[in-house]
Amino acid sequence: MRVLLPPSETKSDGGSGAPLDFDHLCLPELNPVRRRLAGAIVELAADLDASQRALGLGKTQLAEVDRNADLLQSPTRPAIERYTGVLYDALDYRGLTRASKAKAAARLMIGSALFGVVGATDPIPAYRLSGGSKLPGFGTLASVWKPVLPPALESIDEFVVDLRSGAYLTLGPARGAVTATVVTEAPDGSRTVVSHFNKHYKGLIARDLVTTRATVNDINKLAAVLSDAGQRVEITSPTEITVVTA
Repeated sequence: MRVLLPPSETKSDGGSGAPLDFDHLCLPELNPVRRRLAGAIVELAADLDASQRALGLGKTQLAEVDRNADLLQSPTRPAIERYTGVLYDALDYRGLTRASKAKAAARLMIGSALFGVVGATDPIPAYRLSGGSKLPGFGTLASVWKPVLPPALESIDEFVVDLRSGAYLTLGPARGAVTATVVTEAPDGSRTVVSHFNKHYKGLIARDLVTTRATVNDINKLAAVLSDAGQRVEITSPTEITVVTA
């Protein structure tokens, strides 16, 4: 089983790993695009105003431009420790047992506007590039990634659970993957798609899938594992589950 997570805008600083080495990232067939995009954001960082426009940065976020300028020289750390925020708080990688961390390393992958997809333990630097960013000379990032990312994801010969958010699904769908929708149910039975806590519940799904001892290789076993973990889950199609919250 592989679980695709969304990235986060917020990322931890620093790291103790050597500078970025594309050959140490999973799915090496993505490296030509990774190198092009990395070179583009480093070059863009030389122009503060252009960086603000392309990356959608406010005046309090200008340090993100410095991160991009240092992309190829700054220290790295495992991707699962680089990304932060609501989903990663719910996953709580640091709080996992050694056995569950090993499962996380084997099962978790993270979508990225810069790298396409990285493995949980792939060493990456801090950077700023979002799925909706438009780099000068590149058009949309979806137009850059769509020719190469879907075929790379199809090469994963395992059951795939895709928890990426819309912008990152657009970069490259994983054909046949199971997706998850989180809804809240009111006392009258009406349901609303969760927006604010969506990432939290997807973090819990990821945690359940790296702590289970069960073999999850189809949607029925996926639903069973999440139900056993205390989540209310419905199979709504052959490739979709719905998590229902109160």
